[in-house]
Amino acid sequence: MSKPETETVVPQPAKRPVLTPTVRRASKVLLGAAVVATFGLVPLRTLLQTSSVEAVVNARLMTLRAPIAGEVVASPAELAASDALPQGSTLLRIVNARADRGRLDELEQAFAKLASQRETLNTKLAAAQAAETDLDRQAEAFRLGRIEQLTARTAELESLIDVAVARREEAVAAYGRAEALSRTGNVTAAEFDRLSREVKIATGTETSTRHRLAAATVELAAARNRIFLGDSYNDRPSSVQRADEMRQRIADLRSELAGLDTEAKQLETALAAARTRYQAQSDVAMALPVTGRIWEAMVSPGEQVRVGQDLARLIDCATAIVTANVTESVYNRLSVGSPARFVPADGGNDLQGKVVNLTGRATAAANLAIEPAALSKEPYRVTVSVPGLGTGQACAVGRTGRVVFGEQASTP
Repeated sequence: MSKPETETVVPQPAKRPVLTPTVRRASKVLLGAAVVATFGLVPLRTLLQTSSVEAVVNARLMTLRAPIAGEVVASPAELAASDALPQGSTLLRIVNARADRGRLDELEQAFAKLASQRETLNTKLAAAQAAETDLDRQAEAFRLGRIEQLTARTAELESLIDVAVARREEAVAAYGRAEALSRTGNVTAAEFDRLSREVKIATGTETSTRHRLAAATVELAAARNRIFLGDSYNDRPSSVQRADEMRQRIADLRSELAGLDTEAKQLETALAAARTRYQAQSDVAMALPVTGRIWEAMVSPGEQVRVGQDLARLIDCATAIVTANVTESVYNRLSVGSPARFVPADGGNDLQGKVVNLTGRATAAANLAIEPAALSKEPYRVTVSVPGLGTGQACAVGRTGRVVFGEQASTP
């Protein structure tokens, strides 16, 4: 008889508590809420914001046109510049080698002729002044010589007067003796008459000499006063007369020079105007009227351009704005002056601004670098002014992002 088999008891695993469907659903809801809270808050917040669909930094364009016809002279690096250029920078030059300079040449020839005439007159004036100096020297020498001559003549006449006085006294004494002897008959009548004549002659000679002395004295005094008296000439010697003529010629030459100087000043004014006019027609430097960036270069160095031809389009950095498009519901909640905030797509700092124009579906006339129609996802267009956009070196035109409107715009 066999042994009875021993029964082996295998321990059973403990049974896990079974979750009810309600508990499972609650767990899933809590888990989903945790995931949303952790990873979806920012996108959800973005989704709930009143914002644009598309937005791009824009600015007004300025077109430079050729004021003259000619050849473009510029550096390719300048025409291809991407950074903002300061106001007054020379972008390019237009040179017209065929500009009319006929009037300028005519005025330059007239001015050169006038300068030659003036040089000739100056030479004549210098010669006349030298001749005047020489004639004055001759006249002064003549005056001094004449004074010496008259002084000597005066002395001579004074001596002759002394002689005449002595002869008169001698003749009077002889006549007195003869008169006394004539009473006694010792003097003939003829001798008495001769002695009487000698008294008269001596007296007349003395008187005549005194008159000559008076005339010489007058002539000497006049000579000392630069007045010359004489019987064979007028009151001025030839050297003095020639000096006077030379002074008159000098005055005439100076008058002619003054006239030439006046004419030269008028010619200089006309010549300066002609040069400015020729410069404006032959070589013009095109300077930037505002601080801006080259948006489109429409000519190349060496190219011939005509008057009024477009040369380049510039972005006016001071007019930088943001062009955005929005949905109809957002558009209807906006108004001009509403606060806005531009959020760059590249992660840059947000920039505060405000709505300045609402054009809706209409394409408002605006000379902008990027046409509003380029934003095609939504038809309603908004223009936002953002003051901080114009401060960048490259104007930031073309930079994309989005615009947040309303009270949320002031909270980054």
